[in-house]
Amino acid sequence: MQQRAKVILKTKKAEAVERFHPWVFSGAIKKIEGAVNNGDVVDVYSNKLKYLATGHYQEGSIAVRLFSWESVEPNRQYWKEKLDKAWLFRKRLFPDPSLTNSYRLVFAEGDGMPGLIIDIYDDIAVLQTQSVGMHQLKPIFTEILQEITGNQIQAVFDKSSETMHRMSYEPSENGFLLGSKQHTVIKENGCQFTVDVAKGQKTGFFLDQRDNRKLLGAYAHDKNVLNMYAYTGGFSIFALNEGATHVDSVDSSAKAMELTEQNIKLNHFSEDRYRAITSDALDFLKEIKKNEYDIIVLDPPAFAKSRSSRHNAVQGYKRINALAMDKIKPGGLLFTFSCSMVVDRRLFNDTVTAAAIQSGREISVLHHLSQPADHPMSIFHPEGAYLKGLVLRVV
Repeated sequence: MQQRAKVILKTKKAEAVERFHPWVFSGAIKKIEGAVNNGDVVDVYSNKLKYLATGHYQEGSIAVRLFSWESVEPNRQYWKEKLDKAWLFRKRLFPDPSLTNSYRLVFAEGDGMPGLIIDIYDDIAVLQTQSVGMHQLKPIFTEILQEITGNQIQAVFDKSSETMHRMSYEPSENGFLLGSKQHTVIKENGCQFTVDVAKGQKTGFFLDQRDNRKLLGAYAHDKNVLNMYAYTGGFSIFALNEGATHVDSVDSSAKAMELTEQNIKLNHFSEDRYRAITSDALDFLKEIKKNEYDIIVLDPPAFAKSRSSRHNAVQGYKRINALAMDKIKPGGLLFTFSCSMVVDRRLFNDTVTAAAIQSGREISVLHHLSQPADHPMSIFHPEGAYLKGLVLRVV
């Protein structure tokens, strides 16, 4: 095994690693023995020189992302075994590709591969790296993806530019690692969506709301539905598919509204059952009449991406939820979400409760929502539970 640099932790800083938390923060490091560069594999030791774990090193607040608590040689076979395990689990989750053919194959820490996201859109894979170590392994992951899927994957697109740039590393351009297929039509629980992996938000589609879209559909029959921050109309499609009387989709992006209309037509819904409205969400909520909608969906982008912006984000969540509670029809349902990692579930629930108090209406919780099983959260890494949601009945 190649000699690796040793990252030695300060006294009392080994506990988190011993409890299998996958991050070593820079402030926990006492010293580093040996030469080390961004992306290198390093071994982590306690202050008493007890081996703890192995991971990828990089400069920054999170100095080491751990992928093994045994001294391993992370060669091609090692990563193939990890991807094999992830692949077999997803095939159990989605056994029928005629019903659902798109999912998250690798969810970073949740699959023991911190710094790596892989999403599958039928025969296109999208890689997004969040660490130099994983970024350097892209060619190997591309080869392994073809092997484990039996060459089902015809294109692999690297979409790491934003995540790598955000960490102030060398510029990385998005582009194809294999093939050139950019557009596809995916299936999710029988509904269809167009996906542009190069130009779409995130990796191309918001796969993490799959189960919540299905739940909305179960409530939508004969209802008037308002889908705020609609993006490409995921919640709208499921509401229409399950018999909603009418659905209004609202987003500030005109391009998103064009995509929503494309998806609605793709699923063959009649034009008199929906509207795609380009508008600021807050302005739209202020202007609509009371009691117009039976169901309102609030699925905004992350209002806070850092702790410094958390206070303003909380005020934003409170404002839009209070408005929706004021406008919704008596007995109506509010599906409300936050995907901000720095707004934890307790803070989100407290914020929605504050909005409920402000509304003065009788409100009860029907469902606590989260991300689906193909976005698994390691029990040792609570930071992985980024998606929070509530279904509220407003009387």
